[in-house]
Amino acid sequence: MDIEVYARFLVGMPLLVLAELVIHERMRPVVSQFFERELVPDSAREKFQAAIDSAMGLRNSVRAEICLIAIVYILGIFLMWRGDGVLETGSWHGSFFHGAAHPTLAGLWFRCVSLPLLQFLLLRWYYRVFIWFRFLWQVSRLDLKLMAVHPDRSAGLGFLTLISYAFTPLLFAQGALVAGVIADRIFFGGAKLLQFKVEIGALAVIAVIMVVGPLLAFVRPLAMVKRKALREYGALAQRYVREFDQKWVRGGAPPGENILGSPDIQSLADLSSSCEIVQQMKMIPFTARGLAGLVVAALIPISPLILTMIPAEELAQRVLKMLF
Repeated sequence: MDIEVYARFLVGMPLLVLAELVIHERMRPVVSQFFERELVPDSAREKFQAAIDSAMGLRNSVRAEICLIAIVYILGIFLMWRGDGVLETGSWHGSFFHGAAHPTLAGLWFRCVSLPLLQFLLLRWYYRVFIWFRFLWQVSRLDLKLMAVHPDRSAGLGFLTLISYAFTPLLFAQGALVAGVIADRIFFGGAKLLQFKVEIGALAVIAVIMVVGPLLAFVRPLAMVKRKALREYGALAQRYVREFDQKWVRGGAPPGENILGSPDIQSLADLSSSCEIVQQMKMIPFTARGLAGLVVAALIPISPLILTMIPAEELAQRVLKMLF
């Protein structure tokens, strides 16, 4: 009957393991895009490769993983998670009375083996998100060949949004962990779903920070590229429009030249499109649609708990009324 344990070990933990395969497979081609799109100049290739090697070294560091295990046991068991998973009622892993938790043998195994393993996997993912942020920060400090008129509205860095969707298993796993905790508190502690609105909101914020946060490293270089492009393309547009006006409006066109079919019209349209792309250029290589997808992935595991507030039949009737 312990929903929290099932959510942790039958949903959360397998997804944390699956996320490692999914994200790493997606990350390799994303990193190679910097070379394939010729964003890294020859003068910066050595530094770019050094950033890759440094990130790989941190990811594969045995010393770092030993430190994570130490953090889990030292802070987890003795400080932060001393009463984790124990409701103020009797359960399979212990009882709670006189203000203290009294675990069973199963509860000891849960707290000393199972739970630390899950916390280690989760903490390791936070560590790897930090490595990803550090790598992007180092890359953003290189003299990248960014193009403000790139159609992706991100100066050629739009491909970085592809990695965000690979984080879906990780975000879903975190949502499942939170949903399990809330479900136990509702069914066995008498709590209400609305009491956890702060926790649910924090989960959505964490989901956004984990995926979008590392991309903030490119805000400064993208802002610099946009400001420069606005000046340059603004000046170019001003010269072209002045010459166009002089030629076709003020009578400066050569005798016999017809405006119909003139390439000047198409060039003016192309220039206008380029200036529009520069003006719409994003400071973060991400989309609102992708952002909404991240939040949904994190909150889907919590959505079934809405049925603790509204019966399924009533909820179905409300949805049908909205549709029809």
